[in-house]
Amino acid sequence: MPENVRVGIVGLGRLGRRHAENLAFRIAGAQLVAAASPIEAERAWAAAALNGVTTYPGLDELLAHPGLDAVWLVTPTSLHADQVIVSITAGKHVFCEKPLALEPSDCDRAVAVAAGHPRQVLMVGFMRRFDPAYAEAKRRIEAGELGKVFAIRCVSEDPVDPEGFFVRFAPTSGGIFLDCCIHDIDLVRWMLNRAEAASVAAVGSRLMYPALGACGDVDTASANVAFKGGQMATFYVSRTSHRGYEASMRIVGDKGALDLGAGIPRLPLTLESDGGRSTAGQVDFFERFGQAFLDEAQAFVKAIQCGKPTPISLEDAREATRLACAMRDALKLG
Repeated sequence: MPENVRVGIVGLGRLGRRHAENLAFRIAGAQLVAAASPIEAERAWAAAALNGVTTYPGLDELLAHPGLDAVWLVTPTSLHADQVIVSITAGKHVFCEKPLALEPSDCDRAVAVAAGHPRQVLMVGFMRRFDPAYAEAKRRIEAGELGKVFAIRCVSEDPVDPEGFFVRFAPTSGGIFLDCCIHDIDLVRWMLNRAEAASVAAVGSRLMYPALGACGDVDTASANVAFKGGQMATFYVSRTSHRGYEASMRIVGDKGALDLGAGIPRLPLTLESDGGRSTAGQVDFFERFGQAFLDEAQAFVKAIQCGKPTPISLEDAREATRLACAMRDALKLG
């Protein structure tokens, strides 16, 4: 039960920097002591911005940092499973950004190794579970307020990206379902108490970003999932939003329904001009889920300090990957 959990972060890209800043300055009980990146400019940023952390070129070097308690992985998904296994074997607690792997078989390898180290805390970054709206929806479902839930509709839209960042990232992302839809998949399974999928169908297109065709990805996709208990879920995911970032969900039961996340503006401000009304949409997922990222990190640190399981199991992470891969396969098969 360490007073301060000494954390080393691996990966200092756009998301890694946000996690690093949270761990360094905003998470009670966390002490960011090390940061690793193969990119010299990212290491220089960490040394200057993160209160004197020690920097390393990679995970292997970081694992040797004196007194390190935990590893925080924000690396390409293709590396996740192997890095989780190496970190667990080295005796560290591990936080891994979603998804756990690009294939279910790689998830299975990580889950098997983790089972042999029950005293170590492992958590995958499904931070939307910590968002107040989704958490309240789960509470109301558990309280029976919606009755028997039988349908869930999810929408996740990223804004149009004129710089094409995600096009460059796409070849290593695993595709739109693994990259952009995995949070919704995890949330649906959570809301439905780990319901088992019976069938999956998917369609997609790449009319706005045809360059995605080089790696077989799409910019807009939809999937339908039928569960063995009779429930159904639909997932719409797109990188072509003209109004900004949005993640929303509608949950329908035989006694009531809930709508979450639709139409949240960047500011509580509406402009009226020339007979029209307009609001500014949110820029990205950091703006929508900034507090959820903090609460997620706090939950990981607290689990280490108290010696208790995290709210999200590796088995949940594996099943989310399995379902996302089924969507990807259905898209390819038509």
